Amino acid sequence: MNIGIKKSMVTGGKTISVETGKLAKQSDGAVVVRMGDTMLLATIVSSQEAKEGVDFLPLTVDYREKYSAAGRFPGGFFRREARPSETEILVMRLVDRALRPLFPDDYHAEVQLMIQLLSYDGINNPDALCGFAASAAIAVSDIPFNGPMSEVRVGRVDGEYILNPTMAEMAVSDIDIVIAGTMKDINMLEGEMQEISEDELIEVFKIAHVAIKEQCQFQLDLAAEIPTSQPKRTYSHESHDEAVKAKVYELAMEKCKDVARMGLANKAKRTELFDAIKSEVKASYSDEELAVIGKFISPYFSEVKKKAVRWVMLNDRKRLDGRQFDEIRSIWAEVDYLPMVHGSAVFTRGETQSLTTLTLGGKMDEQLIDGATFKGTERFMLHYNFPPFSTGEAKPLRGTSRREIGHGNLALRALKPVLPDDNPYTIRIVSDILESNGSSSMATVCAGTLALMDGGIQIKAPVSGIAMGLITDEGKFAILSDILGDEDHLGDMDFKVTGTAKGITACQMDIKVDGLPYEVLIQALEQAKAGRLHILEKIIETMPAPRAELKPQTPRVEMFIVPNDMIGAIIGPGGKIIQGLQKETKTIITIEELPTTEGRVQILSNNAEDMNEAVRRIKSIAFPPLVEDGATYHGKIKSVKDFGCFVEILPGTDGLIHISEFSWEKVAKMEDVCKEGDMIDFKVIGKDPKTKKWKLSRKVLLPRPERETETEASNS
Repeated sequence: MNIGIKKSMVTGGKTISVETGKLAKQSDGAVVVRMGDTMLLATIVSSQEAKEGVDFLPLTVDYREKYSAAGRFPGGFFRREARPSETEILVMRLVDRALRPLFPDDYHAEVQLMIQLLSYDGINNPDALCGFAASAAIAVSDIPFNGPMSEVRVGRVDGEYILNPTMAEMAVSDIDIVIAGTMKDINMLEGEMQEISEDELIEVFKIAHVAIKEQCQFQLDLAAEIPTSQPKRTYSHESHDEAVKAKVYELAMEKCKDVARMGLANKAKRTELFDAIKSEVKASYSDEELAVIGKFISPYFSEVKKKAVRWVMLNDRKRLDGRQFDEIRSIWAEVDYLPMVHGSAVFTRGETQSLTTLTLGGKMDEQLIDGATFKGTERFMLHYNFPPFSTGEAKPLRGTSRREIGHGNLALRALKPVLPDDNPYTIRIVSDILESNGSSSMATVCAGTLALMDGGIQIKAPVSGIAMGLITDEGKFAILSDILGDEDHLGDMDFKVTGTAKGITACQMDIKVDGLPYEVLIQALEQAKAGRLHILEKIIETMPAPRAELKPQTPRVEMFIVPNDMIGAIIGPGGKIIQGLQKETKTIITIEELPTTEGRVQILSNNAEDMNEAVRRIKSIAFPPLVEDGATYHGKIKSVKDFGCFVEILPGTDGLIHISEFSWEKVAKMEDVCKEGDMIDFKVIGKDPKTKKWKLSRKVLLPRPERETETEASNS
């Protein structure tokens, strides 16, 4: 029996199928999306009514990867999926940021979207399908939505652009960007790239948008076959008092415009003046009136404030802090601020400040990643912290937020392309935001660049970042460089761009309108380039190039390749040799087998002498020199026998000094003349033809007794 509806499409040379009406039928909308053997289940449920007092969209986007999808067991004691990983959280953000602006502004019912990875083939990455799956689930439901939308990933291999590239293609791609949009415009993007130009990025947008429009049309065709998808449900989630609204507008609009025209750089002062206007509005009503209509004043005043600020920007061409649209706030920066860390920097732009540290370690410091779709290690970490005092607030700390994870990931992607190819270190950058008034993630990028250079990491080029904003209304628009927090909150776009003098390394865009035309995106990118280069100059003024040497407190790392068949000899039985080496040289030694059938040795030490000794001893094992017949050596007695003693010629190679070759004098007992561990000089005098063991002599290096010399002379 046929259950449900299944449709397929081909995009970018890959077949995507969508099935609905078969699974999760009690949700408002559910679809199974498949590409190759990778499958996702997306479900959406929305309450019929909004909760009392809710004046926003309570949208929850949840993405989970089932370990069973890849035929794996979860790690940990309980052997079950637990809280979401950072990878899952980043996917949630990708979907949320693309969907949220497309719900009606007055829709305040709780919405829960859940996406589950059911099957993973190791070829097709599921994250780029999540936005498409989410929108398709909404499309087959009766939930109001100004979509559909879709997301696609774009890569580039050997100059050829690829839609939704495979995992293998992504490994060699110089672009990794996820782009979301509607039939009309692009509305979200995030990605990293190898210093590409603005023109190349626009080309990526256009290629992606063709596929996005195809996928949106596919959703419309699918929904047309689902009777329950139309009509969309009716709702009334907002109550209004037009008389109160009119009065608030009358009392506050011009006063808010006046504050917006002042050009105050101090955020606290602006907030104080706006709050005073709001208090005046409230004071115009009696206590009895406020008891009835007081709930309307705050949302109406916020609306007035937003419109007033936007009006001043679009008509008076003035920003809140008095800057020109393309003007960057004042910048100061400092490196080597913290004396004992491996690298540090303070970067301040306007009222936004990042204190960033660099920590360098070895292989043992790598981050272990055990996910459903990836298991391995990561050698570059960037962590972003946003404490409440940075905005003058007192709030409880409740662990790392999704925002902190997202901002840290963007900064990481911005800096990763400029790390040296031969970097031997595990790198951790931590950005603590000490002040925030917009663009703290971009301050993190700038401070991270300086911290890397301060720590002596030979990056390919310094990276700067800038956040661009947009105000648009009735055909007018203003593009703002280096946006304030208020400009982000009251504006229509947050477009972050990072890069070197050569090109773009990462970007991220969120918008609050349905989408943006290409003309606006192009202008924003060109304006961002000018601002980014200006900030880059300030970075170079602070520190023109990376330090030539690491700081004294930084551990030194040596890495070299050894033959694969010598790894066992270096480790020794039960790890005895390598553990002894680490203890004796006070170093940390790790060995990694490479796919090239070679081994990579890494040695971490705070002392040059210890490092050199560890390197010498490991190389002597891995690359043992050949014993030369007739050569003289200095070695340790390994064992003492009745017939002589065994001595280490070279690491791993022993020889026998027979009792007769130990001394010119007759030796009765070997125990009387030597013991295990003694260091002695000796000469190689040949090989035993039977045992093939080296024969050694100590006595040939000693002067002959006079008695023997005289006897030899008389006999002659």
